[in-house]
Amino acid sequence: MDYIKQIRSLVGSRPLILPGVAILLFDENDDKLLLQKRTDNKLWGLTGGYMEPGESFEETAHRETFEELGVSIKNLSFKSLLSGERLYYQYPNGDEVYSVIAVYSAKCEKADFKLDYEEVSEVKYFHPEELPNEINPNHRIVLEELSYLKKL
Repeated sequence: MDYIKQIRSLVGSRPLILPGVAILLFDENDDKLLLQKRTDNKLWGLTGGYMEPGESFEETAHRETFEELGVSIKNLSFKSLLSGERLYYQYPNGDEVYSVIAVYSAKCEKADFKLDYEEVSEVKYFHPEELPNEINPNHRIVLEELSYLKKL
């Protein structure tokens, strides 16, 4: 996150194009999706985040999962690459981004999560047909594109 803070110190809150990842983490039975509630906007979302300089998308997925949840993932599988005007987002602090999101899936075996409480207030597994309505806008688009949610 230091990289983005450095860029923000130069350009303020104007729109940035930022590459990152979203990870569909499924339970050991592969039938429930793990969502996390963010602390900044109080919405549910997928595990993920933006790349640091020199990282691959896969390295970003592993790092973000460990930073946010305190767990390591295995069997990372590429699902899709999403970008475009629909992935514009303005954070509660006013920072604007256009995200380029590499979407992966992985199993998250039973684990004792060690949450990064600066970013994540809670985690919960949901059946795909019972996802909450309060979902982060960019993650809602990811879930719609991959047919986990009906398009608005």
